[in-house]
Amino acid sequence: MISRQHTMAASASATSPITVRVLFFAAAREMAGTGGAEVELSGADAHTTAELRTRIAELYPGTADVIPSITLALNQEYLSHGEEATLNDGDEVALIPPISGG
Repeated sequence: MISRQHTMAASASATSPITVRVLFFAAAREMAGTGGAEVELSGADAHTTAELRTRIAELYPGTADVIPSITLALNQEYLSHGEEATLNDGDEVALIPPISGG
């Protein structure tokens, strides 16, 4: 879980464009064709993980089908399934796809 301060507090620069470092792991790396990228978010009152998921699907179409089910870790803290968090400039978000097998 991430701290309430991070999820509830809106950054002073929330209405300005921000850059988020995105790390792709396992199958997400293969789908995106890269291990990481700097993704800019702009045009929203507050930038959220939902907005980031949409932007990643636009930039990396190979991830579009799985992006809703990918687990996110924000600044090395896992988010619960369905949990949305506010993003700030310089945050790091890791995309960790579901693991299959047995």
